[in-house]
Amino acid sequence: MSATTTAPAGRGRGGRERILAAAARLFAVQGINATGMEQVAEAAPVSKRTLYAHFRTKSDLVVAHLQDLASSGATLESVLTREDIPPRERILGLFDQPAPEEVPVRGCPFIDAAAEFPDPDSAVHSYAREQKLRMVELVTALVTELGCREPAALAEQLVTLADGAASRAMVLGEPDYGRHARGAAEILLAHALAG
Repeated sequence: MSATTTAPAGRGRGGRERILAAAARLFAVQGINATGMEQVAEAAPVSKRTLYAHFRTKSDLVVAHLQDLASSGATLESVLTREDIPPRERILGLFDQPAPEEVPVRGCPFIDAAAEFPDPDSAVHSYAREQKLRMVELVTALVTELGCREPAALAEQLVTLADGAASRAMVLGEPDYGRHARGAAEILLAHALAG
């Protein structure tokens, strides 16, 4: 075997990225608890040894998956940080994000993960809580920038609407369910900006 021989296709370098990509696909289709570590290793494809070298536990894998989603801009909250959109449109963008057609409607990945790891002290639940708290902080900053009255209370109302719409979208299998909550969000914003 020469020094220039490469590893078989699909194996070798990039194992962590392949594991995260496989986990994301499987979690989206099956849910987190229904997806086994062996399934992830097979779908990656990596050996179980490689999988566990990167992620000692399933919780470690799930937290890394959620971190990857948060940094990729593929979550409901990502619209809130877009500087190319005015603040009001960023807030209303929470209700305009249908899921890709190639996977089932899963709702908010952070809420899904917290539901599948109900222990509030677990690493997964804790990370999901951090992201949901970050979401309300981002909305609070935006409604404050708009000059809304009682920004903290308004932000809580808006994120509750967004999370509720995402959950109903998942239960009903309607990717664009947020359209129903958007109308309520527009009314809340108009009221907070009046007088």
